[in-house]
Amino acid sequence: MITCDYVLMTEPKPARPAPLPLSLRMRHPSKAELIADGVVHGVGILIAVAVGATLLAMSATRTGPGEYAAVIFYIFSLVTVLSVSCAYNLWPVSPVKWVLRRADHAAIYLLIAGTYTPFLVQLGDQTVARTMIAIVWGGALFGMAVKLFLPGRFDRLAIVFYLAIGWSGVVMVDMLGDVLPASTLWLIAAGGAVYSLGVIFFAWQSLRFQSAVWHGFVVSGATLHLWAMTDFMVLTRF
Repeated sequence: MITCDYVLMTEPKPARPAPLPLSLRMRHPSKAELIADGVVHGVGILIAVAVGATLLAMSATRTGPGEYAAVIFYIFSLVTVLSVSCAYNLWPVSPVKWVLRRADHAAIYLLIAGTYTPFLVQLGDQTVARTMIAIVWGGALFGMAVKLFLPGRFDRLAIVFYLAIGWSGVVMVDMLGDVLPASTLWLIAAGGAVYSLGVIFFAWQSLRFQSAVWHGFVVSGATLHLWAMTDFMVLTRF
């Protein structure tokens, strides 16, 4: 009896299945919402590839090696974030979608840092330029690590962090004004404003067509930044 009681007392209880992550307990988007989101992503990827390729072709002989490499990386980061976002948002609710969510939210940091780099390399003071690039990329890599290895944690704080890194360049506005034309600066600011306004819809999860609206702001902001790079790297150098 003693042995039997001991076995009964120490026998492990059956493990309960792990609950579905909170972020996947979402309402299922309608077919119309999925189509709208897919169209927005398709347009965004088309713009990124077509305009990006044109920018690279036209700036090849007008930029230095560092500038050109920075533009290549920006276009790569833009195509990556739109492609990963498309896969995540159109994928059916499942454990795979949870993995794609990590990559999607981490890629936002990649895009922010990738957008800054072509403009920061223009600074005349290389020490300041390298310092600012290190700060932006350091923050972006930290944010990416949190999203990849601590999924579902600090999501609200991440929104603040996105905005903080995105607008960190304000401290450099005077120095950037010395090397960038006013038209380029206005396009950069307009793109940042569009991204920031879109964050409202990024957080408004219950809104119908929320995903398509948010990604419409992303595509619009990216288009303005592509225009800014074209303005400075090509149009002002004829």
